[in-house]
Amino acid sequence: MSDILTVRNARKSYGAVKALRGADLSVAAGEVHALCGDNGAGKSTLIKLVSGVERPDVGDIHVRGEKVRLANPHDALAAGIATIHQDLGLAPRMMIYQNIFMGSELERRVLGVKVLDRAAMIARSQDFLISLNSVMRDMTAKVENLSGGQRQAVAICRALRWKAEIIIMDEPTAALGVRETEEVMKLIRRLKENGVTVILISHNMHDVVAVADRVTILRGGRTEASLSTDGLTSQALSERIMGGA
Repeated sequence: MSDILTVRNARKSYGAVKALRGADLSVAAGEVHALCGDNGAGKSTLIKLVSGVERPDVGDIHVRGEKVRLANPHDALAAGIATIHQDLGLAPRMMIYQNIFMGSELERRVLGVKVLDRAAMIARSQDFLISLNSVMRDMTAKVENLSGGQRQAVAICRALRWKAEIIIMDEPTAALGVRETEEVMKLIRRLKENGVTVILISHNMHDVVAVADRVTILRGGRTEASLSTDGLTSQALSERIMGGA
């Protein structure tokens, strides 16, 4: 598989604090790639660069082999990169289809006047969820009534609505129970089956070895290793992150 995303020699400082000291990241198209490291390793800063929230002081970012300048999150979306943050950014009191099409609503004309095309948005939302093998069918249900795993599905559908080819998921199973965690794992596997590249940020090593193809480990703002998860145990990965061989 060829790399869909590469970051080379990324450096970022906030005053005297050097968050990144030359980090590299190579993500192959269609894989699930985990980004791991202890607190302060530089994971959040690296993702901010890739999602357009911050710009590197030094370093290059390439998407599909082309050098890109990601000055803001809109640039990242235009490059096919969507980020699902830990808080998901959903509007709990709004309906499923409204959350999926938030900021990109479909319209139609009635007697020459533009109105929201509610039926089309509901139908498209159903299509997105069906593509994820979701059992949700009522697109008018409010997000506040959904489980944690179902909310993740809605957030993923919003990213797919933006035609994202790379979806960054920041701690998607944090604070979820066992059943809901497995729901999220199934969603990630389904994205991979559909050809979507997933970058997973997680402190849960069991989740990482269960779903990721490769893992990049950061330490002290640098890339310490990039490993295949084939045959890798959660214990061995934890030891490597903490500085073991």
